[in-house]
Amino acid sequence: MTARVRKLIGGLGIVVFVIAYAALAVTISAILPQRWWAELPFYLVVGMAWGLPVIPLITWMNRGR
Repeated sequence: MTARVRKLIGGLGIVVFVIAYAALAVTISAILPQRWWAELPFYLVVGMAWGLPVIPLITWMNRGR
């Protein structure tokens, strides 16, 4: 598989993952109490945690350059 095809597949995969992740985060946030002390840690964790599952995909995309 060429690097160009891997980057296309990986890019589409990242977009699909981020959309699904955001939808899940919004769904979960609806359950939280509407207080800053409950929302702040949730959004801090959710805002940074999306990168962890994407790192292996980015590594795969850049493999074999």
